[in-house]
Amino acid sequence: MSSQRRVQSIGDQELALLRFVDEAGHATVGQAAERFGVPRGLARSTVLTMMERLRKKRHLRRRLVDGVYRYTPSTAPRAAVRQAVQSFVDRTLGGSITPFVSYLAEREHLSDEELVELQALVTKLRRGRGRKD
Repeated sequence: MSSQRRVQSIGDQELALLRFVDEAGHATVGQAAERFGVPRGLARSTVLTMMERLRKKRHLRRRLVDGVYRYTPSTAPRAAVRQAVQSFVDRTLGGSITPFVSYLAEREHLSDEELVELQALVTKLRRGRGRKD
């Protein structure tokens, strides 16, 4: 097996924790429990379990510093979101993005900023046609 194993996708709560650690730059379990877990009503043991799950999924790495593990992101939250979306499209939508685009078209509350972002993405998709990675 290759040393470059694919990073596993994550759930909403794990993504929120990954974002927290990314914004902080690094965090111990104690710091994450206090600043991330307490406001969400999560016990320290739950935060520890989530951090270890993220580490096993290769989204976080840890290093022993002065007797305490310090966790840092090994994938950017943006990459984790992309993987979660890909997993959702594959699993839930059978690999087709058309149902999701239909949902957006029928959605009542789409801000002007979101419309501008979507248009920019469509433009980027059109420009990328014919290119191979």
